[in-house]
Amino acid sequence: MLELRSVSRRFGSRPDLAARIAIALGAAKPPPVVHALDKVSLSIEKGEVLGLVGESGCGKSTLGRIAAGILPPSDGQVLWKGEDRSGLHGKRLRDADLQAQMIFQNPMAALNPRMTVEGLVSEAPKIHGMMAGDKGTYVDDYLRKAGFDPAMKRRLPHQFSGGQRARVNIARALAVQPDFLVCDESVAALDVSIQAQILNLFMDLRAQLDLTYLFVSHDLGVVEHISDRVAIMYLGRIVEEAPVAEVFARPNHPYTQQLLAEVPRIRPGKRRFAAMKGELPSPLAPPPGCHFHPRCPFAHDRCRHEVPERREIAPGHSSACHLNDQQAA
Repeated sequence: MLELRSVSRRFGSRPDLAARIAIALGAAKPPPVVHALDKVSLSIEKGEVLGLVGESGCGKSTLGRIAAGILPPSDGQVLWKGEDRSGLHGKRLRDADLQAQMIFQNPMAALNPRMTVEGLVSEAPKIHGMMAGDKGTYVDDYLRKAGFDPAMKRRLPHQFSGGQRARVNIARALAVQPDFLVCDESVAALDVSIQAQILNLFMDLRAQLDLTYLFVSHDLGVVEHISDRVAIMYLGRIVEEAPVAEVFARPNHPYTQQLLAEVPRIRPGKRRFAAMKGELPSPLAPPPGCHFHPRCPFAHDRCRHEVPERREIAPGHSSACHLNDQQAA
């Protein structure tokens, strides 16, 4: 369905002519550049749910926006159903844009406060000529799919709870009949009971509509519940990728091991929690070598200078850690 090949994304302001002259003469410094993604390679098969996990600020949302076609990569290729997305034009590009939709993190900020639910859900299908019959019937159908009562479709977003607004966002994404959904922390702002309802809704929709998901989250419990495979992200790089059961049973990368060690579990006996040492480095100046080495308890000199290559350590299980090279040797 989707493949990313060595995708990087940088954010920075473009200096004007005067600033460029000052930089060339050494009178000013170049503007800071945020390295959001660094040579990320990832593939998502049709019909599967890939969970993307990592701390806040590691680049998950940026990767999700590139996967949905909202942002172009600075470097690398994005292949949509085997075709390079940068080579698509006209109707083919429009179809690719419609088939990949994104459900955003903040359900209130993602909705126009001046539009009714009916207007929000019907706007894109109407523009793209997807509503062959009555608009009200079309909107009602997708609101029901999202578990939202169509009787409230003429109300405004501020009149609803967070869970109801999340369902409106889901209905709006489904209304253009996508194949692929990027869910960016779609349940993070909701109560636990509402989270469970929305997660069950995602699983039901996957079965009914044959959907493929990129499920972005920092909650490993949620990812374990809904995903087929998991990719662990740290400071713009994928450090580990494996089927969900494999990651939780045999985590390989030190970062993954520390993340899983902090997940609360209902088990008999006492358990001591130890917070991960240090803070996520700034993407303005990421550390050389392995990005995780300043916080890694197993870091050695090679980690500080050489970027580890992601290698397959078991069928379908890859990890980017120099310790794997030592064990293989």
